[in-house]
Amino acid sequence: MPQSASPARRAALPFLSVFGPGLVVMLADTEVGSIITASQSGVAWGYRLLLLQFLLIPILYVVQELTVRLGIFTGKGHGELIRDTFGEGWAWLSAGGLAVATVGALLSEFSGVAGVGELYGVPRDATLSLSVLFLLVVALTGSYRRVERVAIALGLFEFVFFVIAFLSKPNGHQIAAQMLQPALGNQDYLYLVAANIGAVIMPWMIFYQQSAIADKKLSLADFRYARLDTAIGSVVTQLVMAAVLIATAATIGLKNPNASLNTVGDITAALTPYLGVTMGKLVFGIGVLGAGLVASIVASLALAWGLGEVTGYRRSLEDHPFRAKWFYGVYAACLVCGAVLVAVVPNLVILNIAVEVMNALLLPLVLGFLVMLGLKALPAEMRLRGWYAGLAILLSATTAGLGVYGGLSGAGLF
Repeated sequence: MPQSASPARRAALPFLSVFGPGLVVMLADTEVGSIITASQSGVAWGYRLLLLQFLLIPILYVVQELTVRLGIFTGKGHGELIRDTFGEGWAWLSAGGLAVATVGALLSEFSGVAGVGELYGVPRDATLSLSVLFLLVVALTGSYRRVERVAIALGLFEFVFFVIAFLSKPNGHQIAAQMLQPALGNQDYLYLVAANIGAVIMPWMIFYQQSAIADKKLSLADFRYARLDTAIGSVVTQLVMAAVLIATAATIGLKNPNASLNTVGDITAALTPYLGVTMGKLVFGIGVLGAGLVASIVASLALAWGLGEVTGYRRSLEDHPFRAKWFYGVYAACLVCGAVLVAVVPNLVILNIAVEVMNALLLPLVLGFLVMLGLKALPAEMRLRGWYAGLAILLSATTAGLGVYGGLSGAGLF
C-alpha cells in the first residue's frame, strides 16, 4: 500500500493535503469544447438540455470515484492496471483510445486559446507559442504539487461564467418549464445529448485522476478526502456547464436562436450585444482561456502517464526531466503538435462538438475497462459489490448506451 508523501501535513490539514486531483480533472472537464457544446445547447434548445447537466453529476462522480479507489488501493495508474489485469493487448487498445481523445482535446483547447488571442488582435502563432512555452515551463519544474496548484489557479478563471449567467437575467419560469420538455424525437437534439455526455466523461480524465493519485502517493487514510475532492469537483464542473448554457439561452437563444457558435469569437460576438463588451468579450474570454490551458495540461499529462504505464518508462512529475525523458517528451510533443496543427489548419475549430461526440462513442471502451477493473483489480474488501456495483454498472451502461445512440442517431446513421 502506498504511503502518503506528507503525513505531518495530512494530520494537520487532512483535506487540504489530499485536495487537488479531483478538482483539477473536473475543471479540465469544462474545457473549450465543453463550453462551446453548452453554448450551442442553450442557443439551439433553450433550457431543454439543462436538466441533463444536473443528471450527469452523480454519473460523473461514480465514474471518477472509481478511479480514486483504483489509484489508492492498487497504487497503479490506469494503463498499468489494465496491462497487469488484462494483458498488454488490451492496455494498448485503451491507450489508443486515450491518444485519439487527447488529440481531439488539444485541437479543441488550442483553437479556443488562439481564438481568445484573436479577439484582442494577437496573432494566432504568437498566442499558441506563448501558451506552449508557459505549459512546458509549468511541467518541467519536477513537482507534482506545483503543477496541480497552477492547474487549479487556471481553472478558477472558469468561475466567471457564474457571473455571466447571473447578468444574463434568465427567466426562472421559462427555465422550470423547458427543463422538463426534452425533444428526444429530434436528431439534432440527440446529437447534442451525445455531445454533452461526451463533454462530461472523457478518457483522459480517467487516466489523469488515477495516475495523479498514484503519483501523489495517496493512501487508505486519504480515501475519504479524495472522494470528497471528487464530489466537489463533480458538482462544480456541471454548475459551470449549466451557467454557460443558461447565459447563452437567456441571451443569444432568446434573440438569435439560429446563430452559429462554432468558435469562441462567434460566441463572444453574439453575447456582446446583450452583455456588453466587458462581459461578452473580456470576461468570457478569460473563462475560455483558463479552461483551455488547464485542459491542455491534464490531457497531455494523461497521455504521457498512460503511455508510460503501458510501456514501462519512468513517469512521474517528481522526476527531473532528464530522468524521465520519455514522460516529459510525450507531454511536450502533445502540446507542440496540437499547437502546430491549429496554427496550420485554423478551421479545425469546427470540430469542437464533433470531438465531444467522439468521446461519447468511446465510452463503451472507457467505462467497460473501468468497471471491470473495479470488479477484478481491487482488494476484495474494496471491490465493487452489492448495490453500489449494480449502480456503477447501470449508470455506466446507460451513459455509454445513450452516448452512442445519440451520436449515431444525430449523425443520421440510424
